[in-house]
Amino acid sequence: MTALPVITAMGGINAAGRSALHFSFQRLVFEALTDAARGDTLQSLARLTGRDPGSQLDATLIRALPDQHRLHAAISGTSDIPVTLEMRNMDLPDPLPAGWQVSPIDKRRSRVTLPAGLDLRVPHDSPRRVSAAGQLPEGFDPGALYASRNHPRALQMAIFGISDALGDLGLDWATVAGKVRPDQVAVYASNAMSQMDDNGLGGVMRFPPNGHRITSKQVPLGLGEMTADFLNAYVLHSVGTTGGMLGACATFLYNLEKGVQAIRGGKVRVAIVGTSEAPLVAEIMEGYRAMGALAEDQDLAALDGASQADVRRACRPFSANCGFTMAESAQFAILMDDSLALELGADILGAVPDVFIHADGAKKSISAPGVGNYLTVGKAAALTRQLIGEQGLREHSFVHAHGTGTPQNRVTESVILDRVAEAFGIRQWPVTAIKAFVGHSLGSAGGDQLAAALGSFAHDLIPGIRSIDHIAEDVHRQHLDFAMDHVQRDGLQATLINSKGFGGNNATAVALAPAVTRDMLQQRHGNQAMTAWQNARDGVLDAKARFRSHCLNEAPSPVYRFNDGVLGDEAVSLTGEAVQLNGGTVMQFDADSELAAYQLER
Repeated sequence: MTALPVITAMGGINAAGRSALHFSFQRLVFEALTDAARGDTLQSLARLTGRDPGSQLDATLIRALPDQHRLHAAISGTSDIPVTLEMRNMDLPDPLPAGWQVSPIDKRRSRVTLPAGLDLRVPHDSPRRVSAAGQLPEGFDPGALYASRNHPRALQMAIFGISDALGDLGLDWATVAGKVRPDQVAVYASNAMSQMDDNGLGGVMRFPPNGHRITSKQVPLGLGEMTADFLNAYVLHSVGTTGGMLGACATFLYNLEKGVQAIRGGKVRVAIVGTSEAPLVAEIMEGYRAMGALAEDQDLAALDGASQADVRRACRPFSANCGFTMAESAQFAILMDDSLALELGADILGAVPDVFIHADGAKKSISAPGVGNYLTVGKAAALTRQLIGEQGLREHSFVHAHGTGTPQNRVTESVILDRVAEAFGIRQWPVTAIKAFVGHSLGSAGGDQLAAALGSFAHDLIPGIRSIDHIAEDVHRQHLDFAMDHVQRDGLQATLINSKGFGGNNATAVALAPAVTRDMLQQRHGNQAMTAWQNARDGVLDAKARFRSHCLNEAPSPVYRFNDGVLGDEAVSLTGEAVQLNGGTVMQFDADSELAAYQLER
């Protein structure tokens, strides 16, 4: 029986707050919550930021960037006369360029005279043309929560994100790891843009032209797969399968597909999938602005006929819009095969039976959308119909659209969804687009959507696209229902999570609701196994209740185990048939059953 990948935990951080226990989702639908749920939402944010609970709403979601967020450019010119300046001795080039005259001032500094005719660059802070971004809650600093030691921001966020997911799991990680062989655990995590701030590759590129030295940490910590490496080394202490897929704005779903297939194929029993993206770097945003991709302030103001941009409504999916809104986010899901989840009594948040990925084929330009998304959405709709039936698909499913807020996306994605809905007999398919709240976090966008989808299953609420007041005339919607306010929808059974990326990277995941997942497990494993699971789950729910109290009453304390439990050669016992680590579980060197069929006869 093929294993079913079950979602047992979700954690992370984005502009709406922490994802565990659906807190970030509650910020999205804040207006539709009960008074008690609103209070908990504000309190959880206050514990993240150290601010008063009453000030949290304005300090979350899409909002204006801080004043210091400027592009540090340079103006070039030529000196007509010699130029004299002071420099640190350690910054003097070796050998000195021709024509430089250097005289010492003291042991640390020298006076340098440069000859006339040199090309000079004068630092200049360019005016900001894009003010809006989906920023982490104001006051939240992931690097201040542990010994971050010059870690790039995305890696700081990853440490918090996986710790949040482990809290949501309600099980001690050592307990989970002790139930499976080390090679039955996998981490698939990455990001689309690598680590581009000063502590990563951004510093490598930026420091020399600005007179700074590159450090020994910037290159290794700047690599895109470092997200997975940090989780393995400093949180999970895992020697299992590791890796990360890159798929532009579909990166999270690419990693999710890796985890789903590894579990379904029996390769692993536990898969941690995720992304951590921190692209709110002035140079990165300027690059996207130069593409014409971002919503610029003057264009936003023009949409409203106003003198100033309404930055809180910068992202307007499927309405009159002018570009997307950049954001930062780290999201991680913990998947298990269904048998292990039942054995451990894990809380079941849902399941991901499959993720479909297709390229666009021949393209007019690398950024232009193509036909690949028809394949992914069509396959996802067909699988959903197969699992929950015609009525389930038509009446109890909804779509998490990519919904970037660009003029091109509103047409190209809506026509795909509308035609698929028509083909499957869906009259009014509910469509939401949460980038209206949290912005576009590039590689983490699918993770933002999955976290929100799990919140919808738990609260029977579909977030409305509240940044818009109308649907654009060129949007295809004969069979679609774009709600502009939150919709109470009981009996949600499944959602299609759609991602589209530059280069022709299309991915659509099917996520099943907890009730549907439990019904499937009942059929697969029987009453006795489900009763045993419910009894075991009581302890997990108690642990999650304690974690909830922590989220509401204590400062965050992420898991970070540096230089702890390091294994050397002496910890390895090796034979021709197996390897054993630190006297623990033996891992057999089993030949691949398919490849073994090709072995030479002896």
